[in-house]
Amino acid sequence: MTTWLLEVTDIKQYTYCPRIVFYRYCLPTIRPTTVLMEEGIRQHMEEEDREERRSLRHYQLKEGERFFHLALQSETLGLVARIDLAIATPSRAAVGAEGIVVEYKYSEQKAGAHFKLQLAAYALLLEEAWNIPVKRGFIYSIPLKSAEVVSITPALRKKVLQTIASIRQLVERQEMPDPPVAQGRCVTCEFRRFCNDVV
Repeated sequence: MTTWLLEVTDIKQYTYCPRIVFYRYCLPTIRPTTVLMEEGIRQHMEEEDREERRSLRHYQLKEGERFFHLALQSETLGLVARIDLAIATPSRAAVGAEGIVVEYKYSEQKAGAHFKLQLAAYALLLEEAWNIPVKRGFIYSIPLKSAEVVSITPALRKKVLQTIASIRQLVERQEMPDPPVAQGRCVTCEFRRFCNDVV
C-alpha cells in the first residue's frame, strides 16, 4: 500500500523537467508563478464554461456522458488527479462502454510526451474507477479550438508506471536531477532562477 499519492500533473512535470518535481517535493515552500501560468489558468476556466455548451464532435463522438472536474485516486497506482473532462460513450452503463479523457492545454503546439503521459495516467485512473476500457484521450488546444487524439498504447501505460517509480525514487533520494536536455524549456520556467547551471 502506498503511503502518499502523487498527483498526475507530477508525471507531466517530471517528463518535461524532473527538477520541477524535485522543487515541489523536496523544497515545497518554493513555488513561484509566472504570467504565462496565470493566463493558462484563466483560459482553462473559460474553456470549461464553453465546453459545457459544445457538442462532442471535437472528440469524434455522437453521444456520451460528460463528467467535469472528475476527482479520482488510486492506492494501487499511487496517484490522485482531477480530470478536466471524462466522457463515457455511449454512457457508463452501456454494454461496450468506453471511457475517454480530455485535457485542456493553452498552447498551439502539438502535444509533447509530457502531455501524452499525463493523459495516459488519467486513463489508468479512469479505467480503475469506472471498470471500462480507455483506449484514447484528447488534448484540446484552447487557442486553436481543436482536439488532438492520443492513443493510450501499452507502451504509454508502461511508461506511466516507470515514471511513477522514478518520481518516488527522486523524492526519497532528495538529490537534484540533471536539467532537461532541451534547455530552451528553461526560458519560461518558474524555477529558472533556482537552477544555476542552465542558461
